[in-house]
Amino acid sequence: MTDTAARISALAPAGFYIGLRVGFSFPAEELNRLPSAWVDYYTANGLVVHDPVMKWVYMNQGVARWSDIGEDDPMGVLESAAGLGLHFGAVASAVSPEGHGKRSYGNFLRADREFTDDELAQLADIVVELHQDGDQKLALTAAEIEALRFQAQGLRLKQIAAELNISMSAVKARLANAKRKLGARTPSQAASIAQTRGLL
Repeated sequence: MTDTAARISALAPAGFYIGLRVGFSFPAEELNRLPSAWVDYYTANGLVVHDPVMKWVYMNQGVARWSDIGEDDPMGVLESAAGLGLHFGAVASAVSPEGHGKRSYGNFLRADREFTDDELAQLADIVVELHQDGDQKLALTAAEIEALRFQAQGLRLKQIAAELNISMSAVKARLANAKRKLGARTPSQAASIAQTRGLL
């Protein structure tokens, strides 16, 4: 992701945020290079629920300049951003074509000028690439899903091994792979994440 972050920084020198594969409400992965003053102000004032850019993210796919999104901004979120030197922004949103309900988005900032059409196209392509790459990495095998399903039912490793007629080390390997792909700390958390994402 380091090369990608450098590419985005060249396009959005005032900062950016990318949330990848957002399920219910949290991204599976994120890349945050927003100015700390903006993050602090945005968080302290709970602006995410009032942000017209975020409203656009969840109602659209593609890319747009902040100045073109046409959403109401009664809390003055964009005006507040401009007050911190973040005068120009762009937003991109991508959805999984398989319809898993996962969405990735990027919010990109400049202080000096509007984003050009070419820059918008590049940013949209980056968000789509990151979204699709992550979907491929997170693809669980049928064997991993089967092991997670038994894990979610509360079976112990020995019981799962007996149900699947495989060794305990094979069960551990399947659960470890699923855990890694889902970014979980434990097999139980992996099973919970998989259930939340409708994989079980």
